[in-house]
Amino acid sequence: MHLTESKTSKNDRNASASEATVSEGFTPVLQNRRFLILWLGQIFSQLADKVYLVLTIAIIADRFQLSNQPISQWVSPVTIAFTIPAVLFGSLAGVYVDRWHKKSILVISNLARGILVLVLPLLLWLAAGKSFGWGISLGFVLMLVVTFAVSTFTQFFAPAEQAAIPLIVKDKHLLAANSLYTTTMMALLIFGFAVGEPLLSFADWLGDRGGLPSNIGKEILVGGAYAIAGIILLWFNTGEKLQTKEREQPHVFSDIWEGIKYLKTNSLVRNALIQLTILFSIFAALVVLAVSMADAIPQIDADQFGILLAAAGVGMAASAAVIGHWGEKFDRTKIGFLGSIGVAVFLTALSFATNNLWLALVITALLGASAALVGVPMQTTIQSKTPTEMRGKVFGLQNNAINIALSLPLALAAEAEARFGLQAVILTLGAIALLGGISNMYITQSQND
Repeated sequence: MHLTESKTSKNDRNASASEATVSEGFTPVLQNRRFLILWLGQIFSQLADKVYLVLTIAIIADRFQLSNQPISQWVSPVTIAFTIPAVLFGSLAGVYVDRWHKKSILVISNLARGILVLVLPLLLWLAAGKSFGWGISLGFVLMLVVTFAVSTFTQFFAPAEQAAIPLIVKDKHLLAANSLYTTTMMALLIFGFAVGEPLLSFADWLGDRGGLPSNIGKEILVGGAYAIAGIILLWFNTGEKLQTKEREQPHVFSDIWEGIKYLKTNSLVRNALIQLTILFSIFAALVVLAVSMADAIPQIDADQFGILLAAAGVGMAASAAVIGHWGEKFDRTKIGFLGSIGVAVFLTALSFATNNLWLALVITALLGASAALVGVPMQTTIQSKTPTEMRGKVFGLQNNAINIALSLPLALAAEAEARFGLQAVILTLGAIALLGGISNMYITQSQND
């Protein structure tokens, strides 16, 4: 009997040691089938999101822009149509994420966006040569309506995805899961702008070779990516259970206010959200400024700016891999502070490195690595410190803030560069990153004291 108990005890110790080994790094996350399904759905969905704006610009250039007419006057309404739902419905969508099944939201939002993009060529064909009023092309108005609808469904997808991760991943594995999630999000942001145009051109070429009507390959690519994401997520299971509530649900604006009050009282979550907003603002501005940086570097041309963005993506991926594997051993706030210092330092260095391609690539890669040090721990902090019943509301507010953070720099960065110069704008971005990191560290330490 004693021998049997000893063997059992020994086996338990071996199993515990094995489990401890497996729990490190990405292994348990990559072995989590539910997370892999969500992650794969994210890749297709966010790739479509990032390329959609490039798609609308291509349609404008093909169908609406007149010769010697600036394309900006066409692109601005599209940008506004894409941004307004983020401002109007971001927080509202977060409330319903807490009330509805996450899986249903994820599937329906992707399939709906896919259908909208796929029917866009038909709408443009039906509206060809027709005007809406004041000489405005009916086709252009319909494209704005589709853009508005696509963006509206996106406001539901983003907080539902964020709220689903803590449901399927244990708290001790959240950092690794978010290193994959955040890096994928930012890499697709860069990838979408860098290779969106050649990707759409290739899709049109394939469509022509396949005998499809002219120039609809790009809509099939973007709409198909959304549809594939929705189909993949049909196999996703959050483990949620429907609970019938007899009492009347509070008004949605009461729920939004509840989320705002939660952020007011929880400084850790609030400051992490601010850090993420600053980070996304900086990288959205860099996407625009990368064209001017590439133009200033003697070894490459302006239209090769994607090389710089790709270097940042490589740095993010490498840094996220390190964080995902060893990050749980360190304090998240300190990792984020180190990342903010890195972003500020390498932005400053980048402003002086526009005369050498290889130096610029190395600095940009280190900038991307520093960005991951901020993004991954801050997103993990928001997920782990927010109660389950508040996640939709908080992630809805986060989605609101980040969408605005992505949109405004895209509109303002070029104007700021023209007025103040490339170097001054990059140095300002570095100062903002540094101030954000210092304030977050100070407030966190004050709370701990």
